Formats: sequence, structure tokens, C-alpha cells
Amino acid sequence: MEAGKIDIDALFQLNYGMYIVSAARADAVNGCIANAVFQITPEPPIVAVSISKENLTHEFISSGGFFAASVLAEDASLKFIGAFGFRSGKDFNKFEQVNCKRGITGCPIVLENTTGFVEAEVVNTVDAGTHTLFIGRVAACEQFNNGKIAMTYNYYRDVKGGRTPRTAATYHKVKE
Repeated sequence: MEAGKIDIDALFQLNYGMYIVSAARADAVNGCIANAVFQITPEPPIVAVSISKENLTHEFISSGGFFAASVLAEDASLKFIGAFGFRSGKDFNKFEQVNCKRGITGCPIVLENTTGFVEAEVVNTVDAGTHTLFIGRVAACEQFNNGKIAMTYNYYRDVKGGRTPRTAATYHKVKE
């Protein structure tokens, strides 16, 4: 196959949401920001999430076998998002000052700055090099009907001026 032109900015046209993906292990919890969460099948409902192998959340999902994705709302502050996206759970408890509850899988579900959540049990994994695609059967999901609008990655980047960490599925170096 002949190599085609790759305009990396064209990938920004793909639509993504913004999520806090969380997991639990023993008495510890952790979470990170992800934008690659999507539904694969309707019956049974199967979802997938792409998580960097460098993230502590990856370790928690791998060992625990469950994950939750809390859907961020447009009005979530960059400071709130940054605590999950630009700091490691190895250094501090990301959930200490966050209104959340444990779901039926034991994963933390964020109740502030979100519009709902999905919890899933991992049924398969796909090694994607720097990331793992965790495929999960939905165990529970709920929308909060709180009048908030779910945040897209484009909104985060273009309206809020948010940055993308090096470990994100959509990261690319800024052109100089």
C-alpha cells in the first residue's frame, strides 16, 4: 500500500466526548480524563475506552476488570478537568475533594460537573501500542437530567482553550 498524505489536524474533525474514566483496586480509586469512549453494540450494550499504558488508571482497570466513564459537562472548569488530566494519581487522591459515589462495580462515579455515567465490566482488551482499548459490557448507566450539556473534545479545545496531555489518544506535538 502506498503512503497517503497525513494531515494530522484532519483528525480533529472526528467527534469525541470528554470523560473522567475511573477504576478501583482494593481500597484505592483513580481516574483520568479520556475522550475516546464509545458504544460498540446496542444489545447487549458494549462500550470501549482507550487508556494510555502510562496512566495509573490503566493499571487499576487491568487488575480490577471494571471501569466507569463519567460524562463531563460543558460548565466543568479547566481546573477541575486538569486535576484528572494533568496530575498522576500516584501523587495525590484525585477524588478526595470531589463529590462522587461508588457504583455497583466499585468504581467511583463523579456526581459534580457531569451529565451521567456508564459502568462496565471488561470483557476484552486490544493492545494498541501506547494505549489499551478496554472493551466492556455495560453494568449500569444513568443520565442525571440536570440540564447540563455534555462536553465535546472540540468544545474543550476550541471554546475552553483546554490542552491535551502527552498521554492522550488525540495528542500531537504543536507545530513550530
